[in-house]
Amino acid sequence: MAKTGKVSFRSIALNITGISTPVFGVSWNPPADKRKVAQRLIAFLEDRRALYQPYHLEHGPWVTDSILEIRRELTDLLQTAPQDDTLVEPLRAMRAACRKYLDAVDPHTHRIGHAYHGELFFASALGELRGVFGLHLARICVAFGVDVEPELASMFPTADKENKKERARETP
Repeated sequence: MAKTGKVSFRSIALNITGISTPVFGVSWNPPADKRKVAQRLIAFLEDRRALYQPYHLEHGPWVTDSILEIRRELTDLLQTAPQDDTLVEPLRAMRAACRKYLDAVDPHTHRIGHAYHGELFFASALGELRGVFGLHLARICVAFGVDVEPELASMFPTADKENKKERARETP
């Protein structure tokens, strides 16, 4: 984009996929910036086992390191992503969930006399983070048409089976 605020011809030309005549027409592909950001996010998170590994296989300090990396990546994406509520709102919510997790498991926050209580804080905080991420990642995948590996998709919300059965009975 030129400094004058105009869109350069070259950037428009890159998105034109065809021209038709006799009654002039142009085929156009809109920029895929938001979709690329969504794809980058999903690819990054698919390798973050803290989001989907069974709790008993996780080790607190390693999870905390992973959550810090996730928060950094979300911040980087927010700084470079096109400002679109469909994308920015979920990114901010996930980043806030990272901060909340880090606050919850901070050993200086809690005066715990027994290690078992620390494990409860860890599991509870990680479960809440996974729930927030599952909801917002599902929204992003649907909005931008991004496929996701089954491990990461395992934290997406599921439909209520009872409601499904009732709706099936109501449908003639």
